[in-house]
Amino acid sequence: MAVRKAVERQTGVALWRQIADRIRLAISNGDYDATGMVPPETALAQEFGVNRHTVRSALAALADEGLVRAVQGRGTLIERKERVTYPISRRTRFSQGLGRQVKEIGTRLLAHAQVSASGEIAAALGLAPGTLLVELNTVSSGDGRPLSMSVSYFPTDRFPRMAEEYARLGSVTKAFAAQGLSDYVRASTEIVARHAEAEELALLQLSPGAIVLDTRSVNADLDGRPVEYARTRFAADRMKLRIET
Repeated sequence: MAVRKAVERQTGVALWRQIADRIRLAISNGDYDATGMVPPETALAQEFGVNRHTVRSALAALADEGLVRAVQGRGTLIERKERVTYPISRRTRFSQGLGRQVKEIGTRLLAHAQVSASGEIAAALGLAPGTLLVELNTVSSGDGRPLSMSVSYFPTDRFPRMAEEYARLGSVTKAFAAQGLSDYVRASTEIVARHAEAEELALLQLSPGAIVLDTRSVNADLDGRPVEYARTRFAADRMKLRIET
């Protein structure tokens, strides 16, 4: 078993959550592949320097996420759910990126609105603050499992029918094409990992303590003019991002 230092008690993060994060990472790294089981509660309690009740809370949270399952008389079994690999490259497309890893890809438009560009979004799109944008809030899934949620912004003067076309076609790429943009490329992507917030827990069907990969990206046309700013949250236990150059 890999040796991990005791949890930090002065961070403001609950001990059970820290332990759940470390067990989740160990499962992802394949540390327990030899047995297919999470180590016994007593071993985990000793490893992390906590009592068994704290370990139970961590395992219960992971069970709620579907990562592990308690089996009477055996211990805690790892539920082997392979993560989907999502490539981020010059031409990043959700459906093409998932390819044959899932049988059914779903997208859902939660809400849309016309908003004024804030400073951060305006700068990313190369527009003046206050410029009108189309905002789309969406959730994407694979084989019925929510994989990501996004809020995306498009210049209204160039893509006035973005909401209607997305609702009709279920694809940003197709909605662009319907409005005269046949091709676009990824200009930039920033990625951070953090604990999911309440809305993310609900929409991605995660349990408290789950991790999301929070990305902020800009897509541009072939002349380099930004056409989309998006913030996408991926469920980290279901997806891994692969940067391709």
